[in-house]
Amino acid sequence: MSRKEQIEKTATALFKSKGFSATSMRDLANALGIEAASIYSHIKSKEEILQRVCFNMAREFFEAIDAVEAKEGNATDRLKRAIAAHVNVLTQNTEASAVFLHEWRHLSEPMHGTYLSLRDKYEARFREIIRSGMNNGEFTVPDEKFAALTILSSLNWIHTWYKPEGKMTPAEIAHNLTEMLLNGLTSSKQALHDTYSHLNTP
Repeated sequence: MSRKEQIEKTATALFKSKGFSATSMRDLANALGIEAASIYSHIKSKEEILQRVCFNMAREFFEAIDAVEAKEGNATDRLKRAIAAHVNVLTQNTEASAVFLHEWRHLSEPMHGTYLSLRDKYEARFREIIRSGMNNGEFTVPDEKFAALTILSSLNWIHTWYKPEGKMTPAEIAHNLTEMLLNGLTSSKQALHDTYSHLNTP
């Protein structure tokens, strides 16, 4: 691991535990066991590290969902794969995931706006899958954006409790969450079916 990579890894851990604003260059230097002045030979500022973490994570999420959409399947299959891909990215590096999800607010312009644009585009990929399922009758939900945000919000807390040595693997977590989340998308469809059947029972 290069010195720059070591600085980024240590800073990411500090950003997660202390928050970006509360982390100083001196904190970073102390954690690395070096003089604060020597850090500047590798990075310009702590925001440079924040930018690298946020946009590297964004790239990983897009690469993951691109791979999902490269495969054929109905909306249910695609959504299952999208959820699994999202979980996989989150669990590969929980510290970077936490920074990506919570510390992006400290990005300055134009990076702040770029981040928001990328987040909207990523959410739109989930909305498109859900919309496709609504159109072909797989899902019955009142609003595709609400459904997409509910799913992503449920997934994005994983970094707070996931442990590599825990009882469930990322694949098992993805499977269990998928079963619960997809049940919410399809249960309303079943409720409508049951109501319709009841009304038409002699």
